[in-house]
Amino acid sequence: MSRSRNRTLASVAATSLCLVLSACSGGGDGADAAASPSTKGKVSLEYWSWTEGVEAQVKVWNKAHPDTQVKFVNAAGDTVYQKLRAAVNAGTAPCMSKMDGMNLASFAADGLLTDITKTAAQYKSAYTAPAWNAVSPGGTTFGIPMGSSPLFSAYRADLFAKYGIQAPKTWDDLIAAGKKAQQKDKNVKIFNMAGEDPSTLVDLSWQAGAQWYKIDGDHWVVDFTSPEALKAGEVVQQLVDNDLASSASYADPGVFKTWDLGKTIAMTTSTWQLPIYDTNFPKSRGKWELADAPVFDTVNPQTSSNFDTNAVLKGCKYPDRAAEFAAWLSSGKESLTALTDPASKSGLFPAVTDVSPYVDKIIPSGMFTKGSDSAKVITTAASRVGDQWQYGPNYAAMYSEMQKQWGKVMKKELTVKAMLTSLQKWTVDDLKAKGVNVVAGS
Repeated sequence: MSRSRNRTLASVAATSLCLVLSACSGGGDGADAAASPSTKGKVSLEYWSWTEGVEAQVKVWNKAHPDTQVKFVNAAGDTVYQKLRAAVNAGTAPCMSKMDGMNLASFAADGLLTDITKTAAQYKSAYTAPAWNAVSPGGTTFGIPMGSSPLFSAYRADLFAKYGIQAPKTWDDLIAAGKKAQQKDKNVKIFNMAGEDPSTLVDLSWQAGAQWYKIDGDHWVVDFTSPEALKAGEVVQQLVDNDLASSASYADPGVFKTWDLGKTIAMTTSTWQLPIYDTNFPKSRGKWELADAPVFDTVNPQTSSNFDTNAVLKGCKYPDRAAEFAAWLSSGKESLTALTDPASKSGLFPAVTDVSPYVDKIIPSGMFTKGSDSAKVITTAASRVGDQWQYGPNYAAMYSEMQKQWGKVMKKELTVKAMLTSLQKWTVDDLKAKGVNVVAGS
């Protein structure tokens, strides 16, 4: 329910990035944060976030760091990104803000962030490669990773036993399990894909090794129709064609009933959702089991993840201090211990290389059977996130366009392959219109 290749982008120079991102040359006062000396003396910087529990950690930081005082602003709301853009353009932006990966890439492309590549380099080793990739579109770093959402599976162990099926190891297994379950109950669904949410296709493309966006020298390559992308699309197409997936909307408060009542018997999920299930699955509590997400390649298994970041905005006067605070917040043991405690209500799962100290406490004690090692499933998922995935300059706009077409796919009015072909053309045309150097792949 949504949201291991070497990074090829890390060596791209900042000047090359500006060529492919078009607007990034306007990226801030003293664009590369490390080009200027480290800030001396006492400073105050503003930080926008909407993560529960973070304000308390800001107070902890401020008490221990009198020379770098952080002013926390709760920026919760559907229009936060519009407000941030307006603030940057008005010269009133905070030094730093929470941001998801795709919006960080868009803000970077529009010249609204500050290059902190050299300043941030000292913190890189604390985070996973995919997490660092999320803050470094095109190889230039504009923020510090905050949290991750590695994908794994949850399924109704009691109903899987009833229908004589096992936790699927591959996506072909999942399709076969769905068909077998329907032989015993034609109304049961193996999966859910909401008509407004194409995240399933994103996740499968990432897992299959697709690269919708990638840097090649001085230009972007946009490739929605590669063999890997089409392989992912074919799985989605089979789920649709064989009526194996329910279409409960995630905007509907009753969405949880499709799983709680056993109408849909499996899902891909992540760490932040676990306490939600614990609260909203009263009838099936204790009947679920976690498993690795289905994969395409069992020899080199790979999964996907969303990433939250803390981006440094254009005009930030103290990018070195901002990066120092952000790294403490998202990798410091004291901060992570507090934020990964369910009592904080943050829903945070770290983007650091070693997540083992933070896994056990996020698993609801009565939600899952003892048939599998839930902590191991989550730790494995965190280690399997493919690091080839890149958010491109117009990813956020592309995703909105994909949402418009996704509903037609779910209604069998449009094939997944046709949608991917259409999206590739739309994305290339949009980037060219914005002056970005881009070519179509495949």
